[in-house]
Amino acid sequence: MQNLPKFKNRNLLDEALTHRSYLNEIKRKVSSNERLEFLGDSVLSLLVSAYLFEKYPHLDEGKLTNLRSLLVNKKAFAQVADEMGLGAHLKLSKGEEESGGRHNLSLLADTFEALVGALFLDQGINAVSQFINPILFPKAEVFMQKNDLKDPKSLLQETIQSRKHDSPHYKVMSETGPSHAKTFTVGVFVNEKVLGEGKGKSKQEAEEKAAEEALKKFEA
Repeated sequence: MQNLPKFKNRNLLDEALTHRSYLNEIKRKVSSNERLEFLGDSVLSLLVSAYLFEKYPHLDEGKLTNLRSLLVNKKAFAQVADEMGLGAHLKLSKGEEESGGRHNLSLLADTFEALVGALFLDQGINAVSQFINPILFPKAEVFMQKNDLKDPKSLLQETIQSRKHDSPHYKVMSETGPSHAKTFTVGVFVNEKVLGEGKGKSKQEAEEKAAEEALKKFEA
């Protein structure tokens, strides 16, 4: 079990562990962890991106994006939070506690992001990197060994279907340049809503770039 990081400002740690349901049961004014969760998500995305860029110089942008999406998501964060025993430290309402909030995967993932955001404010980016290094970064190698990387279009298809949406479809939005050296701009759509656009020397390349952009939006 990973211990909670040491904080200089204990109030930041308390805020990171405070679920919004807890606010209704205390008289003093405190903040929930939602704003810290927002910050922590961005910090995690930056650190994971930098780590993967240095660790796997042979991977192209598409595979790096795929690998990052496997690490920077609610499922991965919830797993790390569970391994840490983070649920035991949460400040919850009685109702949330009785409904199993300490084991709720979405709640655990949000709290992990908030913890990272709080640590960033307390001690900076290097402290966050040292904290997540043994608990999150090694999971990248697990995915690599499983050969669990998929092309962007396949990954986007799975991501969208997991949210019970219609399958994405791709549409050429423009073609520029001479016939022997065209550049294609392709959009990927779900229910007639554009999720991403990409450019490439072939339709396939443009479709993959569009899928990558869409995946980045889903991560955000």
